[in-house]
Amino acid sequence: MSTLTAVRDLEDGPTDAELEALEAELPIVQAEAELLDVEISLLDQPAAPWSERRVRRAHREVLAARLKVANRTRLRKLAAGTGEVA
Repeated sequence: MSTLTAVRDLEDGPTDAELEALEAELPIVQAEAELLDVEISLLDQPAAPWSERRVRRAHREVLAARLKVANRTRLRKLAAGTGEVA
C-alpha cells in the first residue's frame, strides 16, 4: 500500500466492514473498560473481602464477552459458507 493510498483511505473514513468489525468487538471493549475501572477504583482502598469478588466478576464479564463475540463470529463464518471455522 502506498503512502498516497493510505492517506486517501484516512480521508474517506473507515469502510463499512471496518465499522462492522469494530461494532462486533464493542462488548469486549466495554467489559475490559469495566474491569479496568474496577481495578483502578480498588487501588486506593484497603483490601476488603468484596474487592476480590468485584475483580473476579468483572473478569468473568470480559471472558463472557469474548466468548459471545467469538461464537457470533464463528456463526457468521458458517452462515457465509466460507468453510473457515478456525
